[in-house]
Amino acid sequence: MHLPFWLTTALLFPVLLYQGKKTRRTTPRLPEAGGSSSGQYGEGNPASRILVIGESTAAGVGVETHDQGLASQLAKQIHERTGQTTAWHTFGVNGIRLGALLSELETAELPEADVVLLSMGVNDTTGFTPRFRFRQQLRALRRLLATRYSAPILLLSVPPMHLFTALPSPLRYVMGWRARQLDNLYIQLAQQFPEDFTYLDYPVVTDPALLAADGYHPGQRGYRYIAEALADRVSPTNRPG
Repeated sequence: MHLPFWLTTALLFPVLLYQGKKTRRTTPRLPEAGGSSSGQYGEGNPASRILVIGESTAAGVGVETHDQGLASQLAKQIHERTGQTTAWHTFGVNGIRLGALLSELETAELPEADVVLLSMGVNDTTGFTPRFRFRQQLRALRRLLATRYSAPILLLSVPPMHLFTALPSPLRYVMGWRARQLDNLYIQLAQQFPEDFTYLDYPVVTDPALLAADGYHPGQRGYRYIAEALADRVSPTNRPG
């Protein structure tokens, strides 16, 4: 089924290798966000708690502080739309793959949460993580978190890398092809195990005004844009159970 992808990748390998090395060399490497990795909007005990885990978007790459990042902006949107006090926490590592994230989470001190959102896939795409392994790791992640978080994990779709205009062609299209393969695993798992996973479409961020200085990651406006698009589906008040 995936033979055309691997044949194409093999034929283009010298070009892809050159473009990949050049892109790494010329693209600014932005730091993870600073500041507190948790907070809340509203007073008193929170009515809902949002936890975001994953790679660079969870780590706040593209903004200066975590309160400008995805978890905080999601909580802010939910608070503004429901009027309820909403807490947030983010746990992310820039450049991490899912297997390594699992190891990190085994010893991480995570707070209570009503919603857990996973933002992963880019590094497993560029690192060509085998599909079967990616699927196994997703199931392992669910088992790891199941004792603390009973609600399905929200799988934020793998970003559409074929739309990353900062990547040269054909690298952009090959990475986009691979990203869609991993994203299809998200969709399959959400269909097969709805009690464990829920799939969320990633809002396309291509407007340069929404991107950070590296042309890849969302900037402050980009994270707000994503949060605005996702808030209604992430909000515990709008989810079954």
